[in-house]
Amino acid sequence: MAPDIRPSSDLRNHYAEISRTCRSERRPTIITVNGRGDTVLMGIEEYNALMAERELLASLAAAERDVEEGRIAPMSQTLDALRAELAGSDDERVA
Repeated sequence: MAPDIRPSSDLRNHYAEISRTCRSERRPTIITVNGRGDTVLMGIEEYNALMAERELLASLAAAERDVEEGRIAPMSQTLDALRAELAGSDDERVA
């Protein structure tokens, strides 16, 4: 779905309508100033989904770099290291 494109004066004069459209249709609105794109408005749900997707992609890219650079270990070794670390943190809480 293509975004709405509205002049900045609409933001002042028709904010409620623009906000409702962003939320109900889950479609962003591009605000223009002097005919050029300036700002993008979107509903908070769309923003949160976009940020979650961005975070996931960054994590996947980091994992891919780890594999390319040989920073990998067998799953059993990784789990053993985690268990040892958790056991150590349990000991610290008891002391």
